Amino acid sequence: MVTSPVATHGCRQPRPGHLWPVIQTQMAPAVDAGDVVSPAVDLVLGASACCLACVFTNPLEVVKTRLQLQGELQAPGTYPRPYRGFVSSVAAIARADGLWGLQKGLAAGLLYQGLMNGVRFYCYSLACQAGLTQQPGGTVVAGAVAGALGAFVGSPAYLVKTQLQAQTVAVMAVGHQHQHQWLLEDSWLVTLAGGMISSIAVAVVMTPFDVVSTRLYNQPVDRAGRGQLYGGLTDCLVKICQQEGPLALYKGLGLAYLRLGPHTILSMFFWDELRKLAARAQHQGT
Repeated sequence: MVTSPVATHGCRQPRPGHLWPVIQTQMAPAVDAGDVVSPAVDLVLGASACCLACVFTNPLEVVKTRLQLQGELQAPGTYPRPYRGFVSSVAAIARADGLWGLQKGLAAGLLYQGLMNGVRFYCYSLACQAGLTQQPGGTVVAGAVAGALGAFVGSPAYLVKTQLQAQTVAVMAVGHQHQHQWLLEDSWLVTLAGGMISSIAVAVVMTPFDVVSTRLYNQPVDRAGRGQLYGGLTDCLVKICQQEGPLALYKGLGLAYLRLGPHTILSMFFWDELRKLAARAQHQGT
């Protein structure tokens, strides 16, 4: 079996999409100092990578779910088979639910992948950082515990994903059909969910600039007020990348999201509520 491990903290990371670690007989390659990332960064990067993969593989998950539910608790040959093989199943789903039907349950799938793999990568990275994976059998134990915790945390999202992917028109229905209601338009949960999702993108894009601004504002200055370490934005970026490595631009990424997430959620929540109050006041005044 040929594998390409990603070395972090001197140990091999589990591959995205696999619950248990890949056990190899060869030692992991040497790790450069610039390749070492914190567990918090591993959480964000691992979750993001698996969510990106989910976008492309979710149609396969929809087909798999339908095939697995077809003929539930019925003897072979006694039930209709609307799904027969991969290609015909894709065509059947597209005819019944439209092309977008192949992406049913995508939101829940992204949440599942983010939760499960974020926890997996974070816990495994912590084990690497603590040196547990350097002990005999440590890699197996760390991978098993990280995988179990990730599966436990992601299980509710997997439940919703499965039920959404099974939903279809009556003539093509297999398995029990759960009827979920989406969030109401004026519900505060819409603001909460939107803030949590948008904060991921904001944190990933803005953290490098946040690091640079922190360095620029905190550097010592001469009598003329000129910075003694950096000559400006570009100079700061170049020096950080050259001397600390590109990943240094993402220092504090995990904490940035932990701060930005609640801040964004609260800001959007208060903004939404204040707009409602203003609209009511304007309506009452007319």
